[in-house]
Amino acid sequence: MSLISRYIFRNIFFSTLVVLSVLLVIFMGNQFAETLGEAATDSLPRDAVFTVLGLEFLRFLALLAPIGLLLGVLLGLARLNRDSELAALAACGAGPARLIGPVGILGLVAAAGVGWLSLVEAPAASRRIEEVRQRAQEQVELGVFAADKFTAINSGATVLYARESSGDELEGVFIHNESENVTVVAERGEKVGDGGDVSLTLYNGTRYEGIPGEARFHWAEFEIMSLPLVLDRSEPESAISSIATAELLRSPDPAARAELEWRIAVPLAILILSLLAVPLGRSSPREGKYARIGLGLLIYVIYFNTLSLARVWVERGLVPDWVGTWWVHGLLAALTLIMLVRQSGIIARAPRVPVHEPAR
Repeated sequence: MSLISRYIFRNIFFSTLVVLSVLLVIFMGNQFAETLGEAATDSLPRDAVFTVLGLEFLRFLALLAPIGLLLGVLLGLARLNRDSELAALAACGAGPARLIGPVGILGLVAAAGVGWLSLVEAPAASRRIEEVRQRAQEQVELGVFAADKFTAINSGATVLYARESSGDELEGVFIHNESENVTVVAERGEKVGDGGDVSLTLYNGTRYEGIPGEARFHWAEFEIMSLPLVLDRSEPESAISSIATAELLRSPDPAARAELEWRIAVPLAILILSLLAVPLGRSSPREGKYARIGLGLLIYVIYFNTLSLARVWVERGLVPDWVGTWWVHGLLAALTLIMLVRQSGIIARAPRVPVHEPAR
């Protein structure tokens, strides 16, 4: 790249980096609060918090990259326009066409990276998050029981309370199963086993079965009793966002095709929006220095809302396969091309020729 192209590239690159960082801080801050809330309620182990946050970061990065790049390029060009640097470059022969090179390079690099995230890493991150949450739920159910706290075990069917707890050892154990009307009280208990075969061994207690006040009520004392801990082993239904891209390519399901086109739409949107920022980044002297940023945000909102609508149509099979969501990208690409051509001066208004009336 020439010196001018490197200078423009550096400005828009750092502007994009700042905008994307701010957006990630905002969205990840909210996600951080939600993840800490899950850890505080024992829905997620504390050692898995940063793992989940790291995987969520990859998903948010792919999601926010298009708007981050658009705003970054617009802000970078707006600063150059504010300082009259674009006017000085145009006077030196570096017109709007010279902006396409550095902006296009940044768009291509960003599209390649985000395409890898959208097609490969984001689905893998979604699968990993599901696995972490599933394993976390098992660890919570089979984990160390907290003292002086009611804990749901056996997939919520049984409630356990222990007066004191030390590792796997429990003192003053109270267990109640609502569905079977069984209540057990024991002096102490111990968790035995690991993985899928885990049980709770109770010592010196009493087992009550039935509803108090009714004739069928039984109780029995015991020295040792084993209570198996049963987990809900049903596999959760995987979200379509966690399915690998290779499987989507082989699937004839319209929902799978819509998800595949959506993943491809992210890097494609980066390319189109980055080029769209070139004509939007130059404002006339009568306009505000950042007036075009609002227009860029409006175009982005319309673009992605229309893209979401087209995705729903594809999922429901309302449009042919060859149409899909591609027509939305085609419309924005055509608008971008028209704006670039008009700004380059290829399409210019013909000068008005004055018409002189004949002298009388």
